[in-house]
Amino acid sequence: MTPPDKADAPDEFELIAELFAPLAASAPEALALKDDAALHAPTPGCETVLTIDAMVEGVHFLPDDPAESVARKLLRVNLSDLAAKGATPRGYLLVTAWRDGTPLAWMRDFAHGLAADQKIFGIQLWGGDTVRTPGPASFTLTAIGEVPAGQMLRRGGASAGDGLYVTGTLGDAALGLMVLQGGLEGLGAAHRDDLEGRYRLPEPRVAAGMRLHGIASAALDVSDGLMADLGHLCAVSGAGARIEIERLPLSEAGRAALALDKGLIEAVAGGGDDYEILFAAPAGSDAAIAHVAAETGTPIVRIGTVLPAAEGINPVDGAGQPVALKHLGYRHF
Repeated sequence: MTPPDKADAPDEFELIAELFAPLAASAPEALALKDDAALHAPTPGCETVLTIDAMVEGVHFLPDDPAESVARKLLRVNLSDLAAKGATPRGYLLVTAWRDGTPLAWMRDFAHGLAADQKIFGIQLWGGDTVRTPGPASFTLTAIGEVPAGQMLRRGGASAGDGLYVTGTLGDAALGLMVLQGGLEGLGAAHRDDLEGRYRLPEPRVAAGMRLHGIASAALDVSDGLMADLGHLCAVSGAGARIEIERLPLSEAGRAALALDKGLIEAVAGGGDDYEILFAAPAGSDAAIAHVAAETGTPIVRIGTVLPAAEGINPVDGAGQPVALKHLGYRHF
């Protein structure tokens, strides 16, 4: 980002009026962004689901990432949390901490990215705050959704004998980051582009998540990596698991990458940023799950089985032999 001219730098309230008021124009909850808070009345018979995620420059996105894709990823990673809870998106709160010298054009592109995804996912801005920081840029978003009362999908609830399923494909985002950092040079241009796109623009499985009520016994979104997030689900459920590594779903680009280096299975199993739904479901659920997949156009595959807690978490190959994985997911600390 290059520093803007002083004439190009609006004050805080001009920035809100130009960039954010249009994003809230159709949301009565936002009160036209002219009050101190938003006002939300839940739909009768529903409960409110809230989730929050932050993205920090240099940690969650690269300094030269396009502003529009940064904004869309910020919204989508939060929508992924709502999807994994089976929630319908309603609105969001946004805090933008712009790095000193951020050009107004970059800010406008950021707002354009939010506007594009608001149309796709039927969600509106309800409020927030905007500040300037001498450090790296950071953006924090709180997404608000609704579920029928008592039906939020939780991490706890999986029982021994349940199947383990995942939507979409795994590993693309981790491999895409490798591409952006100069790796995987042996891949063709089309595959490299596909992986970069998955890193920059995840696909929250909102439609599928809303249809898992009464099917899934436990669920969460895969953000830290499959093995790490499976560990979270098992810890809360008081369970173990067996994961069949050869069943992990791969994109065409992902398969091409593993054909070059089989060791990249580590990125598939633990790389993070997949934003797919991992869920458990009781025996006999396959037909219902297949219906959800067909109805929403979402690939869903079974990748393992829930075990008693004493058996731990066991990745195995096609012959049932243990697979040693060194990288089990991302942690900030």
